[in-house]
Parts: sequence; C-alpha cells; structure tokens
Amino acid sequence: MSLGLLIALSVTFALSSFTSPTPEYYEGKWAVTVFDTPQGTATIPMRFETVDGKTKGYFMEDASGNEKEMTSVSITGDNLVAYFNITGYDVYLSLVKKDADMASGSLMDMFTAEGKRVKE
Repeated sequence: MSLGLLIALSVTFALSSFTSPTPEYYEGKWAVTVFDTPQGTATIPMRFETVDGKTKGYFMEDASGNEKEMTSVSITGDNLVAYFNITGYDVYLSLVKKDADMASGSLMDMFTAEGKRVKE
C-alpha cells in the first residue's frame, strides 16, 4: 500500500469519527416521557420528519390521536430543540442522542425527559 493511500485512508477515518448524526436520526415516532411535572409524569407521543433539509415536529396533546404541529424544531449535531404549546403553555424540549433508539434531556431545563424511538 502506498504512503499516499495510507494517509488518505487515515484522514478519512479520522474525519468520519467526528461526524454527528444527521437530522434523520430523529426521524419517525418517539415516546417522550417527562418526569415529575406538577401534573405528574407524562408520556407525549411525538413525530419528526425532515423534508428539503427542514425538520418539522408533531405531537399529540391528548388521547384523540390528533397531531399538532410544533412551533419550531432545530437539530445541531446530537441535539434537538423543539418549541411547542401544550395545555396552554409555551414550552421547549431539549434532547440529546444516547444510543440508536434513546435520547435524554429536559423540558424547560426543569423536568427530566427521556425519548424512546417507537418501532412499528
């Protein structure tokens, strides 16, 4: 193997180890549990999709099965931040990838949140 090829492979490997997940990591359905709120622990069904490079989020506020669109969703590296209005409150959710199917974070930096990918 030539020295040039060896260097090129080494650089490619080194750069690939620093890449972050794309927004597609959060694609699909999630069950996000928010712990110890004044109303107790609650699980909120959520769904994220990325179209033309823009990520949108949806959630179900109640058992009706009707999705509501989130105000905004931004993804930077492993981090997702979503803003939405639920039960009359404007809130934000922050999640960070833990593994292939789990994310953890907080709601409003006050309540612990855990997201689990819903597999169908």
